[in-house]
Amino acid sequence: MRKRASQSKPEMIGEILRKVLKKRNIPHTATDRRLLDLWTRAVGPQIAARTLPETLKRGTLYVRVSAPVWLHQLQFLKEEILRKFNELSGKEEIRSLFFSIGEIPSHPPGAADLPSAVPVLAPLRKRDREMMRESLDAVRDPELREILKRVMSREVSHRREREKRKEI
Repeated sequence: MRKRASQSKPEMIGEILRKVLKKRNIPHTATDRRLLDLWTRAVGPQIAARTLPETLKRGTLYVRVSAPVWLHQLQFLKEEILRKFNELSGKEEIRSLFFSIGEIPSHPPGAADLPSAVPVLAPLRKRDREMMRESLDAVRDPELREILKRVMSREVSHRREREKRKEI
């Protein structure tokens, strides 16, 4: 029986699992929950929605980006993101970032537990829509009318949600 080579330091179980899955050609999309959470807090919801941290290897965080424009913009923000990420993690965990373009799932792995950046609005009643239309008919500027329509829709929708919560 051959003796196993000893490792100098312990390896994370997630990394071992990734290696085994890769060796057996089993597709895997498991993103470390902690990594995803730190990334979202470091870059904010707007950038987090268009990126996905895939893996951390030897101090380099590999991040998938939805479009070339975002990749280009993130290149300028690299140092700031590194600083913020390491500050949040409490250690110098990553030394560099590597961005690549790829498809970003609408709900990244583990994101179901994260608070949504966009609140779900209650549907408007017919009477609410009519009242808004009557009020907005007096506004001549189309851009201002659209802005007021969005604000009114959100306000009425939030009011409906509050009413619904009080009933429960």
